[in-house]
Parts: sequence; structure tokens; C-alpha cells
Amino acid sequence: MFLLLFFVLLIQFFTYWIFEPLASFLEHVLEISFSPIIALLGLILLFSAKTIEKN
Repeated sequence: MFLLLFFVLLIQFFTYWIFEPLASFLEHVLEISFSPIIALLGLILLFSAKTIEKN
């Protein structure tokens, strides 16, 4: 039982260690103040895509 608890805590530690910097970075990038800029870029990319089928 303690071995299982040790492995679970080890997995949680490494998961936090790997994904916490990525989550912190995305939290700062995707702030509310940047959402209009990101939405505008998304719309530009969406509507500037060339059509695949041309007759």
C-alpha cells in the first residue's frame, strides 16, 4: 500500500514538474487583455485560407 502511495506521489510530482511551466506560460499568454488580438488573428487565419477545390 505504501509502495502504491509512493508511486502515485511520484507521478504527481513529475506531472506538476513537467506541466506547471507550460500552464503558467499559457496563463500569461491567454490573459483577457490579449483575447481580442488572439481572436483577430484566428479570424484572419480562418478567412485567409485558400479553397482546396478550384473549378
